[in-house]
Amino acid sequence: MMSDLRKDLAEEVFSRLPVTSLRGIRSACKKGKFLSKDRSFAKKQFAQAKAARKKKELPEKVTKMSDLPRDLEEEVLSRLPVTSLRAARSACKKWNTLSKYGNFTKKHLAQVKTAAAKELMVVMVMDFRVYLIDLNLHGIHKGFDPSINFQGKLVSLNDSGPVDISRVYHCDGLILCVTKDFTRFVVWNPYWGQTLWLKPRTPHKRPDWYIFAIGYQNSKSCRSHKILRFVDGLSKRVVEYEIYELNSNSWRVLDVTSEWNILFYARGVSLKGNTYWFAQGKDGERGPVGEMVYFLICFDFTMERFGPRLRLPFQPFVEDTVTLSSVREEQLAVLFQRWDTHYMEIWITTKIEPEVVSWSKVFLSVDMEPLTGFQFGVTVGSFFIDEEKKVAVVFDESKDKDNAEVQTPCRNTAYFIGEDGYFKEVDLGETSEIGECVLGCSYVPSSVQIRQGGKKEKK
Repeated sequence: MMSDLRKDLAEEVFSRLPVTSLRGIRSACKKGKFLSKDRSFAKKQFAQAKAARKKKELPEKVTKMSDLPRDLEEEVLSRLPVTSLRAARSACKKWNTLSKYGNFTKKHLAQVKTAAAKELMVVMVMDFRVYLIDLNLHGIHKGFDPSINFQGKLVSLNDSGPVDISRVYHCDGLILCVTKDFTRFVVWNPYWGQTLWLKPRTPHKRPDWYIFAIGYQNSKSCRSHKILRFVDGLSKRVVEYEIYELNSNSWRVLDVTSEWNILFYARGVSLKGNTYWFAQGKDGERGPVGEMVYFLICFDFTMERFGPRLRLPFQPFVEDTVTLSSVREEQLAVLFQRWDTHYMEIWITTKIEPEVVSWSKVFLSVDMEPLTGFQFGVTVGSFFIDEEKKVAVVFDESKDKDNAEVQTPCRNTAYFIGEDGYFKEVDLGETSEIGECVLGCSYVPSSVQIRQGGKKEKK
């Protein structure tokens, strides 16, 4: 955990320890060993220790980290990444108690969000395992390559061992994970390490047909988080909409009459508590010149109903790739790639609500033919953008540029795409199943508490 700290903060911690504790620190931590032998550090450490003893700020001997003054402990813990906080809580009762104080939580989340503003934080599913990663785009326009830093891996969501996960959805710091067989799903807050396992209200022989979403009802007093699960459009005989409310720990059936289809592989994006999908007109609906009708549709979790059709800034065809992403949890981005020319555009909203949308000028337009030579899969599902650096990151499988249709063992790949021909590929390793693309969603930690039995509060 101490090795997760930046050098400046680690130096500050070690310099405030008394001389009698340095030997223990050197033997316990390689980073402490090398840092404590630096000459500039040694001068600072002796000066700090002498001043601290005069003021009686430190005990004469500190044998473990929990002996540090509370202000320094809090400062250390608040700088730890989310993936290290659980280990810190389990390592020391004092840290476990401290990390759950409201003031500490606010401070730590503020630190994490500040770091997230510099690096995109993503929860990703790859080969049915869940990872927390940072997309590092620093210096990409200064000759430095982008990188993907794996911050942590979800080992288990219960005590029975690893669980295969096929889908993840994010809303307000909560992650909805759907199992590989689609028969179970779990609401998980990585910040607290809390989970709530759920099963469908009624079983179905094709659970993979169902679409999921997570959102919340906005009220002045609190947020009531909910899960939507539905199937509609594959067969007129199978139409079902149901919603689960975490506060009441109960399922309810919704009466919905749709005039659109959301394809079963479409992945909705949560924004401000509501979820948006790419959809098409029902029963082969056609436009004025015979074209298929496509648009966005939103489920309002406060009103528990779908809104009107929201226009797209382009006219796609059935073979084109269209997928959604969130931007800073404030706006919606849509990736559009033509099947024939492989030309790609990314658009960002200037205003997005359940009943209204407006679009800015195109954020990024790139001819992908000379770069990849293939179309991103229609079920690609995951891309992220950095507005400041004008860069998009698209997750897909690698393909044979000369024969993209050939199904051969391939590798998961992140494609970094920017202006003026900027293009980089980052290999994520070989995929175990062809056609099972890397899926992910933006992640921002929150202090939402998940209570078993339906009681939940936000600190």
